[in-house]
Amino acid sequence: VSSRGYALGYLGGGLLLAANLIFFRFASDLGFSASHAQRLCLLSAGLWWFGFSLVTFRRLKARPPGQSLAPGQSYLAAGFAGLRGTFRELVRLPHTRNFLVSYLFFNDGVQTVLSMASLFLAQELFVARGLEVNKAFLVGLMLMIQFVGFAGSLVFERIAAAIGAKRGLLLALAIWSGVVVYGYGVLETQAQAWGMAAVAALVMGGSQALARSLYSRMIPPRREAAFFGLYEIANSGTAWIGTLIFGLVVSATNSYREALLSLIALFVIGSVLLALTDTDRAMQEAGQSERDSPPDSV
Repeated sequence: VSSRGYALGYLGGGLLLAANLIFFRFASDLGFSASHAQRLCLLSAGLWWFGFSLVTFRRLKARPPGQSLAPGQSYLAAGFAGLRGTFRELVRLPHTRNFLVSYLFFNDGVQTVLSMASLFLAQELFVARGLEVNKAFLVGLMLMIQFVGFAGSLVFERIAAAIGAKRGLLLALAIWSGVVVYGYGVLETQAQAWGMAAVAALVMGGSQALARSLYSRMIPPRREAAFFGLYEIANSGTAWIGTLIFGLVVSATNSYREALLSLIALFVIGSVLLALTDTDRAMQEAGQSERDSPPDSV
């Protein structure tokens, strides 16, 4: 489910981006200025988002709240109290906690590579060589990544079914490390950039989907909302760390290649911590039955 969810997300993003690119290409023929066309593309993203949200609102079954507010308690106070309780509960689940720490590192590496990719390629393939940045090339890469990300999510669904989610995730992280090393030491041409981006896109959705799927099996039943709150803290609350590392290395060395290579530390640390995490034990500690949660240990 996680893999197919990410796959459909990338497919939807790719379709909308393709539609916007076609519209932008012919906007002047339709009487729209470039600025107006850009605003309409942004508007289309909001309408796309809202339209597909209606599917969720109409079809997703709502669960009754697990608890009610105490007399005189605000939602904000209840939220912080629940967060404290979840952290205390996490202390009793050391293997789940270890996975969250590993996820914090390797996911930050993934997010930083994705966010810095356009800047890195523009600098190394164009600016550093005194050339004008080829925006069509960069946009084309982004479009390709969406559709390869769709395929990659489905491919890693099969890989996880064959070797287990943990092994599949470790494989994806090894490939991510290879992408970083390739970008640092080999990348010289636009053709190589296409290949590197395709490989990154292949593992992009797979690593995200498998991490979420594996984590969902290491949390106590009926505590999904609370524990995925912690997951989002590890996902987005610390997303600045990789960007900070990248920026500091660029400032110190004036090299985007060395900045990219520095991110391999996030993948290596995350991979080592993940390899040391006993996911079977985490499922047992969380009270997940073996019947519902097949073994994934390495």
